[in-house]
Amino acid sequence: MIYGIPLPEMFYERGNISGRFRESNTTVSGNMKKGEILMPLKILLIGGTGTISMAITRRLAAQGHEVFLLNRGSRTAELPDSVRILHGDISDEAEAAKLLSGMQFDAVGEFIGFVPKQVQRDVRLFSGRTRQYLYISSASAYQKPPAESLITESTPLCNPYWQYSRDKIACEEYLMQQYRENGFPVTIVRPSHTYDERSVPLGVHGKNGSWQVVRRIMEGKPVIIHGDGTSLWTITHNSDFAKGYCGLVGNIHAIGQAYHITSDERVTWNQIYQCIADTLGVPLKACHIPSDFLAAISDYDFEGSLIGDKANTVIFDNSKIKRTVPGFCAEIRADQGIRQTVQHLLAHPELQNPDPEFDAWCDRVIAAYENLKGALAP
Repeated sequence: MIYGIPLPEMFYERGNISGRFRESNTTVSGNMKKGEILMPLKILLIGGTGTISMAITRRLAAQGHEVFLLNRGSRTAELPDSVRILHGDISDEAEAAKLLSGMQFDAVGEFIGFVPKQVQRDVRLFSGRTRQYLYISSASAYQKPPAESLITESTPLCNPYWQYSRDKIACEEYLMQQYRENGFPVTIVRPSHTYDERSVPLGVHGKNGSWQVVRRIMEGKPVIIHGDGTSLWTITHNSDFAKGYCGLVGNIHAIGQAYHITSDERVTWNQIYQCIADTLGVPLKACHIPSDFLAAISDYDFEGSLIGDKANTVIFDNSKIKRTVPGFCAEIRADQGIRQTVQHLLAHPELQNPDPEFDAWCDRVIAAYENLKGALAP
């Protein structure tokens, strides 16, 4: 039991085989081979079809778990056949309670909880209904500016620049309070910049995603890179993130703990944008503009997304997730993942969302910045 809550049978030792449900990297007791699980878990994912969660849904289903998604039916055609959909809106608590009536889960994953009232609702819905609740927070919650660039799970949570991050911190604090006081079986997971095949990881983009920047590079137009482009950053492909996340599901050592899951690779923003241009086979025309200048002159929330996140050099220490999920290692290099994503975007016109407003904004800002440099040049 944990804080008075009975643990599922999976959490107990069976002979000398650990009951934790994760992929085995070696043969265990001569009869458990790599990739096998002892028994399927019943798992509910709230959302389950987004940038981070789609890869998790697919991986859990491939592992043989019984996977349910509670959402309003987006991207269902891309899901494995075994995944079951509970059509509903989690924000309608009464409706969700009816959908979940009589159901029990080994794990619940929350991917669309952004403010405290949403996780408070989840505690009401899932107390006594699940043996583990995994909450997706954000690595942007870590201290900004960072006192040191090496980030561990014990790095303070404090971000005065981004409301999104402060809300995530408040959600974490509430959930950990529920764990301490009532035994609510929470696991906190903090992704950093995680991407998939539908969107190229960028620092500066508009409201419609990354395509307009890719298009500007294709057309030989200059693109804005924040700062001088040399700060170090980590991007993680969603399929790599899923390996670490799925290893935490049903893992007794994860209860009451927080983890970040990222690649160990660090690249500069100049390298990220150069990879895009190289994939397109065109020169990169970069216009470097200070992050605080972009934040001051824009209606886009660059104070949060840049000064409160991407403008900072951060290096993630992943030793904690590797201790809890033996064998976890991100395998997709930044250049490989960017190349795959750009090629996927080019092959799928339905993902090419134009953003003429952002395009015109870039033209104005770049022209004004170049004129300012010319006017002040000695």
